[in-house]
Amino acid sequence: MRVRVEQTALPGIGVRHDMVTESGRRLGVVSHRNGRRDLVLYDPDDPDACQADIPLTDDEAEALADILGASLMLSQLSGLREQAAGLLTEQILIPAGTKYVNRRLGDTKARTRTGASIVAVLRQGEVIVSPEPTFRFAAGDVVVVVGTRQGLDGVSAILAEADPDG
Repeated sequence: MRVRVEQTALPGIGVRHDMVTESGRRLGVVSHRNGRRDLVLYDPDDPDACQADIPLTDDEAEALADILGASLMLSQLSGLREQAAGLLTEQILIPAGTKYVNRRLGDTKARTRTGASIVAVLRQGEVIVSPEPTFRFAAGDVVVVVGTRQGLDGVSAILAEADPDG
């Protein structure tokens, strides 16, 4: 089901985007012309009254988008896993001794070598969704990989390759 988002111009202020959740709650985002953003929760008894108004900095708005995007992606992957026989997701730790610490994701050639894809990286509580090939790994990163059992095992083996200098 597609959710309907209504856009309303707010003269002298900016733009408001509103939606109604499946449970009947109305919420929105007010984007001010000066770049400020407010997350708005409307009163369930009076859809024109604001129950909560939460100002968001750029970093907070980006973090919220990342959180929602990551949870949506994982939910979609879970549903996809049920639909596609043999498709799995797995979280793999980047160990300190691997040769890929401080190296780019593209250097692993993981998708080409295994057919599995690294779809996200979890780093110190932050979720990096769809990391670019130029993304550099750090020890302790956890990668989210999608593929067959054989592909996941292959990515795990690649990421565990020892650093010859370490």
